[in-house]
Amino acid sequence: MSERPVILVTGGTRGIGRAICDDLASDHELIVGGTDPAAVAAACERYASARPFAADLTDADAVERAVDELGLERLDGLVHSAGLLGSGAFRDLSREDWRRTFEVNVFAVADLTRLALPALEEASGTVVVINSGSGLTANGPGGVYSASKFAARALTDAMREELRPAGIRVSSVHPGRVATDMQIELNDFEGREYDAENYLRPESVAGAVRAALTASPDANLDMVSVRPGPAATNRA
Repeated sequence: MSERPVILVTGGTRGIGRAICDDLASDHELIVGGTDPAAVAAACERYASARPFAADLTDADAVERAVDELGLERLDGLVHSAGLLGSGAFRDLSREDWRRTFEVNVFAVADLTRLALPALEEASGTVVVINSGSGLTANGPGGVYSASKFAARALTDAMREELRPAGIRVSSVHPGRVATDMQIELNDFEGREYDAENYLRPESVAGAVRAALTASPDANLDMVSVRPGPAATNRA
């Protein structure tokens, strides 16, 4: 077994998740998560030490099977980077729209963390949840996304206190708008032109995740807010 810390990153094939994997690859053993097995396999080929975790996070049975197949003895870090935008005006959203967004942004986070607890406890590991500025301030339209991120924030707060006696740290990272495929989708919904230069780089968020994972054992980064700096013209 590798002596390097083992980190599982969901949503690791693109966007923020991919940037996190790129950042950690030099000194961590990666487990790259994603829904599409081919995309996950291709992502793993980018790194010297990586293995796949291919599962639809909305399928509880599939997630449990995928965790069992990993056969983890220890897990030093679990980074929940997979997320669903779920944009739409309140009057247009169905119950299924709400359910789909919460399945990915809240339920999957809770369930995968639960399944990984024995391996996290063995390593005194760290759980990092990629939240959003929308988990701090809610604006419409798009309330379903904000509601799911507020719920994820409450979940991380509760997990942090409940898992502390087991030696597990829990951090919540709240980026502002980031130059990813999700941002392109959001700009389209808002009827705006997309320009990556207006937004945070995924690599900047990855730096905050590394800080949470590698903090000295006496410290826990409870919540990190990463906002666009002067070089980004968009302040959302």
